[in-house]
Amino acid sequence: MRGSALPVVLAVLSALSAAVYVVLQRDANRGTPSSVTGWRLVGHLLRHPLWLLGQAAWLVAFGLQALALHLGRLSVVQPVLVTELVFTLLIRRFVSHWPVRAAAWGSAVLLCGSLGVFLVAAEPRGGHPYATASAWVWALLATGGAAGGAAVLGLSGTPARRAACFATSGAVLGALEAALIKTVTGELSAGGLSAVLTNWPVYALIASGAASGVVVQAALHAGPLTVSQPLLVVLNPMVATGLSVWLFGEHFSDDPVTVALAGIAFAGVAVGVGLLTATGPRSSAVEPEPSEDALP
Repeated sequence: MRGSALPVVLAVLSALSAAVYVVLQRDANRGTPSSVTGWRLVGHLLRHPLWLLGQAAWLVAFGLQALALHLGRLSVVQPVLVTELVFTLLIRRFVSHWPVRAAAWGSAVLLCGSLGVFLVAAEPRGGHPYATASAWVWALLATGGAAGGAAVLGLSGTPARRAACFATSGAVLGALEAALIKTVTGELSAGGLSAVLTNWPVYALIASGAASGVVVQAALHAGPLTVSQPLLVVLNPMVATGLSVWLFGEHFSDDPVTVALAGIAFAGVAVGVGLLTATGPRSSAVEPEPSEDALP
């Protein structure tokens, strides 16, 4: 892959910070009674020290991601962020001292190897810093409709279905956030703070970030992590890559063999995410299954 390695390095550091965030958030959610739902859940977590520490890690991850997106391509930065799962594995093993099976290490190798092949084979290139107004309108309608529809579907059903629906909503909103971050940082660099505050993307970013935070917390609280985490991690770069083409004109190799190799590599990433989530370490304590009424 040609181009500066700095955005990739920043994306990797963002993934590390995000892994710290996820570990702390999951541990905070684990101790929350299933009877605490909706906005009461948010209020409960706001008083939880572990959750607040996780938010600090999220701020670091956000800043690094924003800088990576400003300097690099959306179609490169977002896929690199899936390394969050590998860092989560390392944190659980070497910080929390949880046992790690050989299958989990193998899954991590598959994920990282496939990601490297994808980035080299796909070789994202081109693009422009700003999208047209019409492209933004259709992108907002598509992502907002998909995220809203998935969230509504998550209001009922089994814990696994709720987690899947809320995670899908969160992944779509996360990809939209990334596109908005790239736009806002471009405006900040070109016109300063006044340019940011007098244009709509920053407010759309705030709204999508707030909505994403709620549905991600709902996904973590609703059901098994083995359902929500793969969807959150895999769907985000998939949607972001689509937005990178749609909004910013980024494109990939037009060689059929190279495209096929990139597709196989991304499938390897998805398989690695699923296997790593399924085989990754678990707490020695038995986690209670969420009840059917665990969410709004």
